[in-house]
Amino acid sequence: MTASNKPPFIWVNVLVFSLTALGAVLAVPLYGILVNGYDGFEWAMFAVFGAASGTAITGGFHRLWAHRAYEAHPVVRVWFALWGAAALQNSVLNWCADHRRHHRHVDDVERDPYAAPKGFWFSHLGWMLREYRRTTEDFSNVRDLQRDPVVMWQERHYLVLVLVMNLGLPALLGWLNGDLLGMVLMAGLLRLVVVHHFTFFINSLAHMWGKRPYSDQTTARDNPWVAFLTFGEGYHNYHHSFQWDYRNGIRWWHFDPTKWMIRGLSAVRLTHGLKRCSEAKIERAKAEQQLARSLHKAKGLSDFEIWSQRLHHEYEHLVEVINAWSESRQRWTEAKADQLMHQWELVQIKRVYVGWKANLLEKKRSWTELTEQLAGLSRAAA
Repeated sequence: MTASNKPPFIWVNVLVFSLTALGAVLAVPLYGILVNGYDGFEWAMFAVFGAASGTAITGGFHRLWAHRAYEAHPVVRVWFALWGAAALQNSVLNWCADHRRHHRHVDDVERDPYAAPKGFWFSHLGWMLREYRRTTEDFSNVRDLQRDPVVMWQERHYLVLVLVMNLGLPALLGWLNGDLLGMVLMAGLLRLVVVHHFTFFINSLAHMWGKRPYSDQTTARDNPWVAFLTFGEGYHNYHHSFQWDYRNGIRWWHFDPTKWMIRGLSAVRLTHGLKRCSEAKIERAKAEQQLARSLHKAKGLSDFEIWSQRLHHEYEHLVEVINAWSESRQRWTEAKADQLMHQWELVQIKRVYVGWKANLLEKKRSWTELTEQLAGLSRAAA
């Protein structure tokens, strides 16, 4: 697309992103250096507003409303609607319509709103600066959200909420703290720009930099550095593979504060119905991706056919063990909940489960050794 036939600019968006970025780069440091500086309370509010508005996007707009990965109490939904307005990334309804479109048509340069194949700038920010889509919004994919009273309340009052959360609340806290402008600059302006660009990294960096352990069918990648900046959203290959899961980081060591928040709220019954992908499905996806990657590496070897047969044989055996382990795990879970189960039956079911668990660990170890051996041969032949 040449410069002459590009869609027209959306000047409101151009001005918002340009002026806020300019203010964050110039006004914030100049005020701090030349005028009044910033005290500890203002820095604390910068962090609090950043966490509240950031997790409203990740936990509210994204995992709650766009993917329906869990259900939340009305109090939590109102909280997310308010702080989502503070994030200034469009209303719940518009945001979710775009995001569901993204997942349905991911990487399609015509239908994915922020298609990564069109480059970092486009997926990070450029897609919001021009009229790349029809002026009339299509909400056919968010009919369920149009029945949510909190979503529609925010839709009707979005502009007022944006002004209250980004200007009114920081100004009130600044007045109480004795420095109205300083608080507006820190908790309002600087926080807004930082949350904007950290969030936008999910659409740009997380589709360009990282690993793809679950699927190579999309550009989405797992990137722990992006996860650190985005309250856990950087495990993006997992998310695109299993988008209904309320988690993005599935292991205990994965940095996913949004997951911890949702789980913590469930402990006090403010969230419920938390959806998660089965371990068996996750393991099968990883094994399938490892098989595809290994077969690709084996193509350069003279004994490709032998390696291909061996890989397929070991992969099929691994999947059989995964399925058997999953079935035994399910029986063990059900048995523990059965109050009428005899103790000796419980012991037998547990023994079978423990046995299959050990088999799975051993099979995964041998599968990893096989794929690493092939990778070494492939490097030596290159």
